Amino acid sequence: MQSEAVQLAGVIASMKMPKQADPTHKKGATIRPAPEDQQPSPELLKEKKSRTSLDQHYEEKVRPCIDLIDSLRSLGVEEDLALPAIAVIGDQSSGKSSVLEALSGVALPRGSGIVTRCPLILKLKKVKRGQPWAGFLTFKHDNKTSRRGLTSPDEVGKVVASVQEIIAGKGEGISHEMITLQIQSTEVPDLTLIDLPGIARVAVGNQPKDIGDQIKRMIRNYISKQETISLVVVPANIDIATTEALKMAKEVDPSGQRTLGVLTKPDLVDKGTEETVVNTVNNLIVTLKKGYMMVKCRGQQEINDSLTLEEAIRKERAFFWDHPHFRTLLDNRKATVPCLAERLTKELVEHIAKSLPNLEQQIDQKLAQTKEKLRILGDGVPQDQAQMTSFLVEKISKFNRLLMEIVQAEEVVEKGETRVFTRIRSHFSNWKTQLEMKANKLDEHLRDEVEEFAQSRRGKELPGFVNYETFEGIVKHHVQDMEEPAVMILRNDAEIIRSNVNKIAASHFEAFPNLLRVTKVHVEDLREQENRNAEEKLHGQFSMEKTVYSQDSLYSYQLNAVKQRGTCFGVAPNADIKEMTQHVNAYFKLASDRLANQIPLIIHYHLLNKYVERLQIAMMGILGQDHSVSWLLREDSNKSRDREALVGSVERLRNARQLLAKSVLI
Repeated sequence: MQSEAVQLAGVIASMKMPKQADPTHKKGATIRPAPEDQQPSPELLKEKKSRTSLDQHYEEKVRPCIDLIDSLRSLGVEEDLALPAIAVIGDQSSGKSSVLEALSGVALPRGSGIVTRCPLILKLKKVKRGQPWAGFLTFKHDNKTSRRGLTSPDEVGKVVASVQEIIAGKGEGISHEMITLQIQSTEVPDLTLIDLPGIARVAVGNQPKDIGDQIKRMIRNYISKQETISLVVVPANIDIATTEALKMAKEVDPSGQRTLGVLTKPDLVDKGTEETVVNTVNNLIVTLKKGYMMVKCRGQQEINDSLTLEEAIRKERAFFWDHPHFRTLLDNRKATVPCLAERLTKELVEHIAKSLPNLEQQIDQKLAQTKEKLRILGDGVPQDQAQMTSFLVEKISKFNRLLMEIVQAEEVVEKGETRVFTRIRSHFSNWKTQLEMKANKLDEHLRDEVEEFAQSRRGKELPGFVNYETFEGIVKHHVQDMEEPAVMILRNDAEIIRSNVNKIAASHFEAFPNLLRVTKVHVEDLREQENRNAEEKLHGQFSMEKTVYSQDSLYSYQLNAVKQRGTCFGVAPNADIKEMTQHVNAYFKLASDRLANQIPLIIHYHLLNKYVERLQIAMMGILGQDHSVSWLLREDSNKSRDREALVGSVERLRNARQLLAKSVLI
């Protein structure tokens, strides 16, 4: 599969054209045109045969390569992933439009200020001799695609300008919407370029104040992609290092791997600076991996004088041929528009050939990702009333199943997250630990507390008789100390459950704001009710603990265990205090065991089981309320647009996949 692309890269790499020097010219001889009746030399015949063979390779390999990427771009695949491209950038008045005119053979919008107001995809297709010139322009506006046929090269500039006005408005702003201009001619190279607005330094006239930043953001969006070659157009008569376009290219491509420079306006170069310009083109000043070219296009006066593009090409070649400094650039095929066209085609096709092996994989990955996003977003609402009701029932039923998964600790969680009941269970475990810590502190301070109670509350009883009132008072005091911590655990768990139920509701019903609002009312109302019920039962549990009670057998067993274990508060001053502390320890252990189980049961029952049960019933009850099904399922406009965009993306990527499957290049 990849071998075809590798072979193609080899074919393109071998496309080294012979030098363009005049065959009659010899070093030191007077430059003169070759006589018209001069017969071709054997060398020229051999060269012509070689060129014919190369043209055949070109037709078989190169044109299909460009056509494949153009077809993918026509499908709109560039909305989903980057495609190999050449983006043309330059400062205002850099000569960018003139270069594109010379390459395409058509007049593009000209003038002062911003003339390119939308990205212009310029598709040039060379046709065989005898086939007529053809052109058409395609653009999208208000979600509708329009196509305009062109009858001659002369009308292109006016049509492009009028379409830009439709898309970007009558002011001097810009738009990201692309215009596609396709030209078929015997005089153009096989090439596709993306023309971007010229970089403006300051806003003038009716331009937005931040027009410069807007243009830079647009340019950066294109040239930052690894799949894009930047064709940077720079006037030859200025310091190249100061140009904004080259600075931007350097920012995203520091090594210059994806940047080709084009110097324009060589006729305006100051005398004495020619060698610096030659050194620039020879990549000796600001180095770029792809180097530089130089062209001389029509100036405004020549346009006013109606100099045709064909005449301009001849005049350009004569300029370089006769120039004492720039002639070497012509000899090395680094000058003239035809050489630039040939170079750009070679660069683009090489770039495409390198990208093709990975393109199929990128499309497959993007298609899988888009399908998953569409699955998460869900299907749209049916239009049939009966189907709509069934859709709502299923939507609510699925929500109820998600709630039950929380109760059963079976909900699906993301990596790094914890299930609701797992978090609550850890709080229950912490509650038991708090009770045990309370018992330990009881051992440490109980002797002093018993002595204080005994001295302040001892009645007429003789030594050796335990004061039950003292025992009961100490026990109640320590049990009630645990009420506030229990309430805090309940409230923390309530917040965890509330947060997760709201998260599920927001995710499940996010496309339907009305249904989500109704759901949240039930979520909050029932949560508050069950929270109150749970707190009331919790306080009731602690109120019951004020009644000191235990089964005799259980208490006797615990008391014996305490006596066998001994106490950790040293030697008691008398037997009364020792016996009292043993009784308090034994009973608190029994009470804490009850609380260790009962508080979690209250929380679990009311905040999870009962709450979810009531919420499920309330959700199904929505179907019998006054809300209409269509009102409940009125979809959020953003979600509807997102789904539409994802469906479009899936269709584009599938079509692209089919196109690649049919291609002999993949």
